[in-house]
Amino acid sequence: MPIPEDVTGDEIDKDVRQELQSLPKTLAEDVAKNLVMVARLIDEDPERAYGYSKVALRLASRVAAVREAGGFAAYANQKYAEALAEFRAARRMTGGVELWPLMADCERGLGRPEKALDMAGAAESHKLDKAGQVEMRLVAAGARRDMGQLDAAIVTLQSPELASNAVQPWTARLRYAYADALLAAGRQGEAREWFAKAVEADKDGSTDASDRLAELDGVEFVDAFDESESESEGESDGSRAEQAPVDPEEGGKE
Repeated sequence: MPIPEDVTGDEIDKDVRQELQSLPKTLAEDVAKNLVMVARLIDEDPERAYGYSKVALRLASRVAAVREAGGFAAYANQKYAEALAEFRAARRMTGGVELWPLMADCERGLGRPEKALDMAGAAESHKLDKAGQVEMRLVAAGARRDMGQLDAAIVTLQSPELASNAVQPWTARLRYAYADALLAAGRQGEAREWFAKAVEADKDGSTDASDRLAELDGVEFVDAFDESESESEGESDGSRAEQAPVDPEEGGKE
């Protein structure tokens, strides 16, 4: 796959660059460029990101960072079995637990919420840092919802991190998940309160909490372009009704 001229491979994280030092220099540069493309495209064009990840895997499948990138790209494309395999491979290589919540969420994607809950209670979950623990809580709550256990999902999300007024990288998503679970359980008033709190924490627009809040408040958004187009068509239709028929030969002329 083509690599843009502005991509040098030096953009990657220094830890990843260090991993790639085990490869021949030219090969390491090629792998690095493909990893840069995965990171650059995974949000806006996950399918292309997946393509670059496959190239990187073909070149250096024994590098943990490459397996991890392959897992993220597959996950972004809802290829959960493939993502789980890549995350497992990366974990075997590094011995770390950082990917544990993602692996559990892949189990959810594969229709195995019970397995995800088992993973949430495993020893690995207790080794996660704070961000990882919050992610694991979100996955566990999602698994509860998959199983139709709405009240249990709500209780799962109730935590010191949810109650805290401090805004952390995970705060908006945690509040959003809690609001969404409350709404699913028919607790609309509480859901509105927590969607509002999610909006307060969501400075980079990582959720659609503002839209959900507006929806609960009965606010309807109309596309300005569509509205203008409709008005134009209405005016045009009205003018035709009032005017005499136009000769087809003259219809397109001023």
